[in-house]
Amino acid sequence: MNTFELDSETAVLAEVRERRRSELPITEPAHRLASVLPPRPAWIEIDLCQINRNFQFINCDKPAEREILCVVKDEAYGHGALRVAQTALECGAYFLGVATLEEAVTLRDKGIKAPMLLLGDRHENELPWCLAHDLTCCVSEAQTVQKLGQLAARSGKRVPVHLKINTGMNRYGIRWNDALPLVELICRTQSLALEGILSHFAQSDEADKTFALLQLARFNEVLTYLAQGGVSVKLRHLCNSGGFLDLPLAHFDMLRLGILPLGVYPSSVCRRIPGIAPVMTVKARIAALQCLEAGDNVGYGMRYTAPDRRRIAVLPIGYGDGFPRVRNQGCALIHGRRAPLVGGVAMDALIVDVTEIPEAQLADEAVLMGRPGEDEISVHDIARLKNSVSYDVLTSWRSRLPRIYVGEGNPGGN
Repeated sequence: MNTFELDSETAVLAEVRERRRSELPITEPAHRLASVLPPRPAWIEIDLCQINRNFQFINCDKPAEREILCVVKDEAYGHGALRVAQTALECGAYFLGVATLEEAVTLRDKGIKAPMLLLGDRHENELPWCLAHDLTCCVSEAQTVQKLGQLAARSGKRVPVHLKINTGMNRYGIRWNDALPLVELICRTQSLALEGILSHFAQSDEADKTFALLQLARFNEVLTYLAQGGVSVKLRHLCNSGGFLDLPLAHFDMLRLGILPLGVYPSSVCRRIPGIAPVMTVKARIAALQCLEAGDNVGYGMRYTAPDRRRIAVLPIGYGDGFPRVRNQGCALIHGRRAPLVGGVAMDALIVDVTEIPEAQLADEAVLMGRPGEDEISVHDIARLKNSVSYDVLTSWRSRLPRIYVGEGNPGGN
């Protein structure tokens, strides 16, 4: 290659690099692009007014003196942690509950100042961050208590902790019949304050409450020992949503509610509170329409064969967004009527039969989960498709589906 050819290649490469630098959208962060790009034709709507109403119904149903801890872990079960937390606090929630240090610090950075409980155990390297951001830790190990006490003493603080009791779920917590030495250690540690004591139900939302009542008895056993020893605890809490609905004897001082304020019941058999309704709706707009002749196939693997002339619609949402990867199961609601899903769900698309909905046109709205009118596709319907539970469905909707907030406050992402 001669000098001229080298110079020419260098010039071309320089031009390419300059062109790439000038193509600003390629290097723009996703959150900035979202503000200038057209809206994606698949999205999630969160009704903030309905969250508010759900809290009103809950507040009317519960005893007035019971506090609420609103669990907003995993982006408030996919609904958006910040907006749900703000609404919960406006509705009188006392505490917030999260699962990870990142979740807690993110909320603090966004201006949430309310008491915040980190559910689960903490690694020692997380404890300085907990102190720095005024986060309340659950403790169930002597080593954690000692380390947290040392850090709090060095900071000149008296830090509240909540003691986690294992009453039979065998996940986190100190076994109920081994708890007293740890209680004594906390009480001896002057830089710590035993603000709360908690456990967690394994089966509070089942019709058979046998094991839940056993857990309640074990928890009461620990509380009795504390009372006999003159140990006063401000916040005793055991109930999740199922416990709140069905086990009033376990209400104690605070209720930990996660899924219920979002309008979803933890099971089909637990008590209902009239007026509570889901706040999440999953939607997409028809992106394409096709006509099939008898014998035509649809999608990967040709999992559907048209029995006669059919009209089908493509929705730009798929398992990459969190919809179950099913074949010839499920439906969408279009113009208030059910359009059955045909073929297999792809990463970015699914196909529904709109033969019986002749008015369906490009860009028409389709509801994949929610109640647009009289009919409804519930989170439990999606859970059955997925062979899972409602919690899994709610938290599986991916972040690439924009969250649009309607009702009170400014619509937009979190």
